[in-house]
Amino acid sequence: MLRIRMQRLGRRNRPFYRIAAMDQRTRRNGSVVEQLGLYDPLASDPSKQIVLNEERIKYWISVGAQPSETVRDFLANRALIEKGDWEKDRAWNREHVKKKAEAAAAAPADEKKK
Repeated sequence: MLRIRMQRLGRRNRPFYRIAAMDQRTRRNGSVVEQLGLYDPLASDPSKQIVLNEERIKYWISVGAQPSETVRDFLANRALIEKGDWEKDRAWNREHVKKKAEAAAAAPADEKKK
């Protein structure tokens, strides 16, 4: 399955990211199918922080590529994907993490009782 995710570049304490379509099994900085944009979190001008090739992103999503959570945030803010689905998935993830944390907190208490 293809994922649209970020590759970290840049030096220490000066991150720079490429947004790329790549196989989900490859490592973070592995081989890329196609570069789709750039993200520079330290850019002073907010309009230059995120540069996306919107046509190609729409194409990859249409053929089944899944964006990572961070990239999904970028795409939803640019209205490239529907925000309703994105918010529903994020709410599910928050609930899932909350349940795991509660279960982990309850597990040591159960062990102490024995």
